[in-house]
Amino acid sequence: MKTNIITLVLLATAAFTSCRYKDKNIILPVAPVSDSANVKIEVFNMVGTSSLNMGNQWYRNEHNDSFQVTTFNYYISNIKLNSASATYTEDYSYHLVQQSLSSSHIFDLANVPYGTYTGITFTIGVDSAHNVTGTQSGPLDPINGMFWSWTTGYVMLKFEGVSPRSPQANNAIAMHAGGFSGVNNVLKTVTLTFPTPITVGSGAENHVHLAANVLALFKSPNIIDFSTLNTIHMPGPDAKLFADNYASMFSVSYAGL
Repeated sequence: MKTNIITLVLLATAAFTSCRYKDKNIILPVAPVSDSANVKIEVFNMVGTSSLNMGNQWYRNEHNDSFQVTTFNYYISNIKLNSASATYTEDYSYHLVQQSLSSSHIFDLANVPYGTYTGITFTIGVDSAHNVTGTQSGPLDPINGMFWSWTTGYVMLKFEGVSPRSPQANNAIAMHAGGFSGVNNVLKTVTLTFPTPITVGSGAENHVHLAANVLALFKSPNIIDFSTLNTIHMPGPDAKLFADNYASMFSVSYAGL
């Protein structure tokens, strides 16, 4: 009888081990950490004080050029929540925000330790290490159309549209900012202070609303004239100039329960 029991235990263990290795590609959910909670990030793409509408709304930039938006995508990565005593850093922190995909505008920061946080820090773009890692999945999958196959690296921010001022075919505008090293590095680190601190605890989930203002892309410190700058497809001075503008496009419109 004892022999039979031992045999059954060994068989069950072998079966479990076999299943475990057979299913090694299954991604298990992140285990919750005690005394922690999620914080929900919501991103709102704006044109001034109005919500961005793509393809059917005309806007004017600082140069008084009229334009429409057809594509607006960018990466937010390496997110941190700041407090007086500590900093929370998100694990594998890469988010692709696509105006055409509403589900990409909302995501959770998991396992944020209980405490009071006064602001948020993040990078616009993808850090240099993940630009040279090779084929990746999820937000960093090249299938998302945010990776240059002809020159290694991600497009950190993609803006496309039309303007009567553009001399390109069909008055097209296509500004794809990339480049992660040297003088033309377009990675931008942003630190924003919350209007009021948030306290993460066992109660209701906190929300942080980030507003991204499209008009900032063309305003400061470089006023962009679509008749002379309307196409960016490589790392270089134009991409850097564009990135210097989008570094200031974010603000926190709300933080709290």
